[in-house]
Amino acid sequence: MGRRPDRRSRPRADRPRGERLQKVIAAAGLASRRAAEELIAEGRVSVNGRVVTRPGTRIDPARDRVRVDGRRLPARTPPRYYIVHKPRGVVTTTDDPQARRTVVELVRARERLFPVGRLDAASEGLVLLTNDGLLAQAMLHPSFEVPRVYLVTVDGVVDAGVMSSLAAGVEIGPGEHTRPCEISLVSRDESRTKLQVQLVEGQRRQLRRMFESAGHPVRRLVRVQFGPLKLRGLRPGEWRRLRPDEAAAVGRMAEQARHRPGSERPA
Repeated sequence: MGRRPDRRSRPRADRPRGERLQKVIAAAGLASRRAAEELIAEGRVSVNGRVVTRPGTRIDPARDRVRVDGRRLPARTPPRYYIVHKPRGVVTTTDDPQARRTVVELVRARERLFPVGRLDAASEGLVLLTNDGLLAQAMLHPSFEVPRVYLVTVDGVVDAGVMSSLAAGVEIGPGEHTRPCEISLVSRDESRTKLQVQLVEGQRRQLRRMFESAGHPVRRLVRVQFGPLKLRGLRPGEWRRLRPDEAAAVGRMAEQARHRPGSERPA
């Protein structure tokens, strides 16, 4: 009987080599993976001196020279996580063409950070700043269904029927529908109602548009929880590093994103 060939010595033809370029950029803490894909598509990324415009291009991070806007990609750094209580008037971006103060400017950190989960300028509450692109994917991708909890104060008296209708999902624009959510009453008087709302999605200005569609414009909106992270103890403008238990929780989320089938697809 002839000797069987050693299958372990065969190269896996179906296993792509290298890492996706957007993943390498995200791992370096330069941007989230989705933002990295936009940088690539805009022609702002080069590999070994050649501009690359196709997201999904695979490279060898140990050998290939990657530059973004002409600057060498920084070496991979340990993940950093900060909770910020964003005040009203501060924008949830790394820079702003209108020269408004950004949430990144609130934190005194040497690392290059980016926000995970946007809040519009008029809203307040918990924003996570990090350099971990994988965590950003885990927190934001709809398939992970990471809960977001808000305290919302609106004009008028919101009755049980309106709460039930909004919780079931409503149309907030042409072809735009919200998924079911959880809404509970916190307090109310003759002129306003305060509610707690839990979502597992983050459409643009979703809560404001939901309550406007029901005739109850939002007066104040505060995000108090995002996944395992809670805002309590921080006043507007304050920030802190994650506690060990919080860092462990988000680290597990990042690992789930790393090993999840199809995790390299765009968020």
